[in-house]
Amino acid sequence: MTELLLIVCAYFIGSIPSALIISKSIFGIDIRDYGSGNMGATNTFRTLGSKYGVIVMAMDILKGVIASSLWNFIPFYTDNELARTNLIIGLGMAAVLGHIFPIFAKFKGGKGVATLFGMVLALQPVIALACVGVFLLVLFLTRYVSLSSILAAIMLPISVLWIWNEHEVLYRVFALIVAGLVVFTHQKNIGRLLRGVESRLPILKHRDKRKSNRSAD
Repeated sequence: MTELLLIVCAYFIGSIPSALIISKSIFGIDIRDYGSGNMGATNTFRTLGSKYGVIVMAMDILKGVIASSLWNFIPFYTDNELARTNLIIGLGMAAVLGHIFPIFAKFKGGKGVATLFGMVLALQPVIALACVGVFLLVLFLTRYVSLSSILAAIMLPISVLWIWNEHEVLYRVFALIVAGLVVFTHQKNIGRLLRGVESRLPILKHRDKRKSNRSAD
C-alpha cells in the first residue's frame, strides 16, 4: 500500500509542468502555443532561449531523480537491491508518465526524455552517463535534439543488455520499453528527419557557417 502511494506521488512529481511554469511566470505565455507546441526543454530552448531551456531541462531531470528516490521512505528497500531496483523503475516510469500526461496541465506535456534521464541517473549513474555521452556527441555533430534523444535512448538497452550485461529481468524489459517509448513519442520528429525539415538547435552556428564558407571556396 505504501509503495502504491509513493508511485502516485511520483506521478504527481512528474506532472509538475516545468516549461509551463517558466513560460507563464516569466514571459506570461503558454509554451504550448509556440514552436512545436511541446512542453519540454527543446521547445523551451527554441522559444525562450538557451538560459531558460537549461533551467527547464534541469527541472525535468530533477523530477526523475526525486521521484525515483522516493524508495528511501521505506527502510525495507535499503538492504534489498533487487526489490529496490524494481521499485525505482516503477517510481521513475510513473514520473515519466506524469511528464508526458501531466494532470496539472490538462494531460498535454512533453516527451519525457529529460525525466527519463533523471530516473536512469538515480538507478544507474554510469549507464546514464553513457547515454548522455551519446546524446551530446550526436547533438554536436548534427544539432538535432530529436535524433540525439532517440540514439541516446537506444543506447540504454545496448548498455543494459550487452555492455554491462545486467541480469535483472525487469531492468532489461524497462530498458527496451524506454527505447520504444522515446521512439514512439518522436514519431513526428522522425518523419521530419526523413523529409529533411527537422529544426536544428540554434547552437554551433558559427561552426556550420565556417563549413559552408569552405564548401563555397
